[in-house]
Amino acid sequence: MKKVSTYILENWYRYLWILFCMLMAIGLDMLYPQITKIIVNQVFVGGRMELLPGLLVGIVLIGVGRSVFGYYKEFTADKTGAYIGVGMRKELFAHIQSLSLDFFGRTNTGELMARVKDDIDHIWQVVGFIGTLSVEVVVHVISILYCMFHLSWKLTLVPVVFMVICGVYAIVLEKKLDRVYEDISEENAQLTTIAEENLAGVRTVKAFAREKFEISKFLSHNKKYYDLNMREAKIMVKYNPIFSFVAVALPITTTVLGGVLVMKGEMDIGSLVAFVEYSRNCTWPMEILGWITNSISSAMASRKKVRRIFEATSSVKVKEDPVVLPEISGKVEFSHVSFGIEDTEILRDVSFVLEAGGTLGIMGATGSGKTTITNLLQRFYDAGEGEVLIDGTDVRDMTLRQIRENISVVMQDVFLFSDTIGENIKMGMRDTLSESRVKCAASRAQASDFIEGLDDKYETVIGERGVGLSGGQKQRISIARALSKDAPILVLDDSTSALDMETEKKIQKTLYDLEGTTKIIIAHRISAVRHADEIIYLENGRVAERGTHEELLAKRGLYYDTYMAQYGASFAMAE
Repeated sequence: MKKVSTYILENWYRYLWILFCMLMAIGLDMLYPQITKIIVNQVFVGGRMELLPGLLVGIVLIGVGRSVFGYYKEFTADKTGAYIGVGMRKELFAHIQSLSLDFFGRTNTGELMARVKDDIDHIWQVVGFIGTLSVEVVVHVISILYCMFHLSWKLTLVPVVFMVICGVYAIVLEKKLDRVYEDISEENAQLTTIAEENLAGVRTVKAFAREKFEISKFLSHNKKYYDLNMREAKIMVKYNPIFSFVAVALPITTTVLGGVLVMKGEMDIGSLVAFVEYSRNCTWPMEILGWITNSISSAMASRKKVRRIFEATSSVKVKEDPVVLPEISGKVEFSHVSFGIEDTEILRDVSFVLEAGGTLGIMGATGSGKTTITNLLQRFYDAGEGEVLIDGTDVRDMTLRQIRENISVVMQDVFLFSDTIGENIKMGMRDTLSESRVKCAASRAQASDFIEGLDDKYETVIGERGVGLSGGQKQRISIARALSKDAPILVLDDSTSALDMETEKKIQKTLYDLEGTTKIIIAHRISAVRHADEIIYLENGRVAERGTHEELLAKRGLYYDTYMAQYGASFAMAE
């Protein structure tokens, strides 16, 4: 993660322009009371009325100049903050995308959404408008104190005392708010997670009539979020009246004490009017001091949260000089591969060789490690022991891009984006895939009939995660997506479970007609793997059986038991 200061230095010219406009605006603010001093002393007291028109024109020009420089200062500050915010959000999102799957396994979606959106927004404000305003407050106050000191050093002691009091309270306020914002940020992530899960899983919630339970869970976190914000409000309410009181008391105090100095002859009336004007001009920094402190505390808490995300690193490392194969034919080999997460063993001593263009079937009970094999092949994780090889090269020596570009996957959990059907199919090659190729892939996946029956056909926009489509329709679009990529290695992870037998049979024929494509088919149905060149049956992460369909039936082991459960004794006898 680049430091915030690095972003600021990269935009130094913008900040230089902001500073210039700020100094000009503050300079004009400091000039206005001097003109009122001249008007009082020389026009009203001295009787030189001929000076009045010119002085009034000067006041108008000061007002116009102040508005122009103030506009460019605030506009540039907002633009700069937005520019930096976009850069930080882009960097954070890219970093999240670079992390391995184990990170997402221990980090909930709501937290990541809160970091990418809300926390970056808080930092954005501080490097933009709020940060500029903070600098302006400091420069403004120093300029006012300087001008006041030249009018009356004695009377200047009054605003100095008031400002010191406000400064002390601002420091105390910042420390109290910093702790509160840590908790608010955490609870915001929890609340976002619960909302996201419930909206994404609304069908499950309704199917199990869990509305009351989920509402109750949401309300408990919402109440906690409310309580934390009330803690923040109570702190602000406790200290804000102090700033407001100072803002009102300062002009009154300077007027009274300054009047005493005028009566003693230590100060003229014009200087007193100018001094009171300066004192009014320094009240607004005190009034917004609590708000600025509030915003800075929020940004500091957000920065800590964002930094934690940046400190996370991917467990999958790419070598500095990776091997880039000129072409991948599709040979896949697992050599004594073992894998586990923390203390849980998932795969143990798994070995097989799948020649380019061949077909491997993988079966086994739920949790036996079938999907883990595909995750290791795509290098979502690294094997704890052994080697995973593509065309004889260890995947750990290759680039992630080459590995994943040459593998098409139909995942067990079908994910479709809220976009058109055509764009969902094009996902693998969005920029280069022609419409004719999209339609060809859909036809081979037995999806073209239902797509053509829709009003907008391939331009039909489907809902989030494919809402509005049946499970079988979603699977067929997912298969079309994989086929359109035309990669040398095709992995199907229980990809036809929601299809009817006839449609499944047609798709299987399409798959086996793919010459030169290496296919790994993970399934629970015998029909999906029976024509594979080799079938391995996993049990508790180990290869319990292996062979062709006929060989495994002859062994009368786990595969045979599965076959009997699906087809019955009469079919087994027929075999």
